This record gives sequence, C-alpha cells and structure tokens, in this order.
Amino acid sequence: MHLPHCGNIVVHGDAVIGNDCCLSQGVTIGISGRGSRRGVPALGNRVYVGVNAVIVGPITVGDGSLIGANSLVNRDVPPNCTVVGVPSIVVSQQGSEGYI
Repeated sequence: MHLPHCGNIVVHGDAVIGNDCCLSQGVTIGISGRGSRRGVPALGNRVYVGVNAVIVGPITVGDGSLIGANSLVNRDVPPNCTVVGVPSIVVSQQGSEGYI
C-alpha cells in the first residue's frame, strides 16, 4: 500500500486492501449496512483512491480501478474502471494505469 500524502486515513480493521494500492489523504474505508448487507470493502490490486473518497459496505473494488476524489462508493466496482460521484458511477474503463 502506498500513502502519498499526510492526513487522516481511516481503514476498518476487517477491510482487505490488495497489493500496490494508493490511498490519498482523507480516505475512509469502513463498515456500513444492516443485517446481511453489513460489512466492509475488499479492494483489489493496483486500486487508486482519490482524496476524501469514502468506500463502505460489503463490496468489492476490482483490480486496477480508480476511485475519484470526494466519491462515495457503496456498490461493487468492476476491474479497470474509474468511478466518481455521490453515489459513484462508472465513467471510464481506463482504470488506475498511470496513477499507481
């Protein structure tokens, strides 16, 4: 994992973060949901997470994906995709290449 900037980063103890991931400042990776939908995220390899992004719930972020700054990710992200917004949506299939 790579932490390129100083600042608050919150990662739930049960979250899974793959190899060669980059977490920017202000990122939160945490628990969310109720009942069977309660859980924590699993990030694949080479995932780039932009400034102040929030990733919550029992979701999977695919290998090579990019999470845009200030995004809220509460659904699965396919491999090699870029997601942005609140809630996040896929805007590109170019992924994290060039960011990691």
